[in-house]
Amino acid sequence: MRSRGVRSLIGSLLLAGLLASALLHAGNDGGGGGGAPVAEPEGPTAEAQVTRVIDGDTIEVRISGGEDEVRYIGIDTPETVKPDTPVQCFGPQASTENHRLVDGRQVRLAFDRERRDIYGRLLAYVYTDDGFVNARLVRGGYARTLTITPNTAHAGLFHRLAQDAGRSGRGLWGVCS
Repeated sequence: MRSRGVRSLIGSLLLAGLLASALLHAGNDGGGGGGAPVAEPEGPTAEAQVTRVIDGDTIEVRISGGEDEVRYIGIDTPETVKPDTPVQCFGPQASTENHRLVDGRQVRLAFDRERRDIYGRLLAYVYTDDGFVNARLVRGGYARTLTITPNTAHAGLFHRLAQDAGRSGRGLWGVCS
């Protein structure tokens, strides 16, 4: 009799935990308001001013009194400016979309486990008042996922968004083979 009561209590606690988790993450799956991903930054953040959009997944920003190049974490857009690499399918569209989302704007950079890549670029999740830029690029079919440990805080979200974009044939998924 006592073990049934304990099992019932454990079951209730598990259910409460699942419900709390679902409520906490409601709207943070990249689908929120008007299709704009709304996941909030976790961990350390910094405010920056975008001074130049380099391509679909790289920008230059003014931060802490200096200029720095920022590579978006967790995503990869087709190349447009990589030396010795031809412009790739849907690269110009990805670059144009990134311009539309961040060019000249104030952004919030959220950092994961590693602050810089092997090229010295800042690694960040990028947010504007309109939402989570990395996620918006994946959701719109402008980017594929690129998961590099240990920077994986939003890998699950990006994977779900990419699957949905692929199934729907959005962006590069409907144009590039």
